[in-house]
Amino acid sequence: MERDIEQLNLALNNVKVLRSNVRRVFDSLSSGLRADHGEEGKENKFILELQDLLTLVNNNLRDVENAVSTLSTPPGPFNLGNSTHLSQETTLERQQLYGQLVNSYKWTDKIREYSAIAGNILATNSFNKTYKTFGTKRRKTQTSNHNVPPEVIENLITSIDRLFPDVAITSSRPFVPNPVIQASLGRVLKAIIAFKGLMIEWVVVKAHSESTDIWTESRYKVFRKVTENCHAAMCHFHSPMMPELAVRSFMHWFHSYITLFNAPCKRCGNHLQDNLPPTWRDLRTLEPYHEECK
Repeated sequence: MERDIEQLNLALNNVKVLRSNVRRVFDSLSSGLRADHGEEGKENKFILELQDLLTLVNNNLRDVENAVSTLSTPPGPFNLGNSTHLSQETTLERQQLYGQLVNSYKWTDKIREYSAIAGNILATNSFNKTYKTFGTKRRKTQTSNHNVPPEVIENLITSIDRLFPDVAITSSRPFVPNPVIQASLGRVLKAIIAFKGLMIEWVVVKAHSESTDIWTESRYKVFRKVTENCHAAMCHFHSPMMPELAVRSFMHWFHSYITLFNAPCKRCGNHLQDNLPPTWRDLRTLEPYHEECK
């Protein structure tokens, strides 16, 4: 095997030398008569130089033939699959596909090798996840906040109604079992709140004279601003681990809008700015601010 590799390397080196000397022949022909040939008999000098180069190329070609003749013939034809049809292509773009196929094969072969190594390493260092705590008590499986019994949601709505007596809350279930409640803050505004289990999914704030359609926004700019702020607060108070506390916190924040039209801005002290009252409520202190003052 080592002898075959040495003969193959020798043949490749001879081919390299042959290509180099052939290039010298073409360089000499393209240059033609040069200044180093002198003024007298420069044609004869050029012909002699060309003959020497051709003789050298002939000797190199003989060396290549001798080196190739010593190589052993492959035991059988190589199975190239459908890639053998690429040799029949006449366009230059498709003739380059074979090189790209070889690179792709090498890349996938390395991926297979590295994946096998990584699989062996991970198999010897497996990590078993467990929900056991220190002791004999097992961790309680967390239920999904989207799929809860209707009684749980009804109890939550009832507790919110008792927590805020000045907020009129009515509920309906157009999409059983998820309710849609309407919360009215006195004569100030009303909010249509859609639930997804124990999570608030959508909020729309409107005037009392407007419809209760949850898919259309208010025609008044002030209530559209409040709706945007409600969406921000809904994301802020969201808590998958404590969904009931998240809903109560949101409703406590929403209850602060009962002073929407009579509370001045905490920063500038004005009731109106750009013809709008303070439409933002701080998420911690519940203090009113204009959109530009918050």
